[in-house]
Amino acid sequence: MEFENFISSLSAGKPPEMVSAYLQSLWYDARGNWNKAHDLIQDIHDSKASHIHAYLHRKEGDASNAGYWYNRAGKPYPLVTLQEEWEALVKALL
Repeated sequence: MEFENFISSLSAGKPPEMVSAYLQSLWYDARGNWNKAHDLIQDIHDSKASHIHAYLHRKEGDASNAGYWYNRAGKPYPLVTLQEEWEALVKALL
């Protein structure tokens, strides 16, 4: 799937079939459903999920919790906008 297709899918009622839980989480986040995005990612314990988890807590405004998750992901606290980080995450996962 291309990035543009993923963006277009945001107008649908559900995420595209056969995308990973990581991308589902980011899809729900883009649709304004932070809780669903968080629920999908919180029980996956790898660096990709930790990075998304960090992004979600950064978006929530919980810098301390976000910092913990960035550390678990092995990533520095980002200096880009939330939108730029979201796009980079999606592109890396496609």
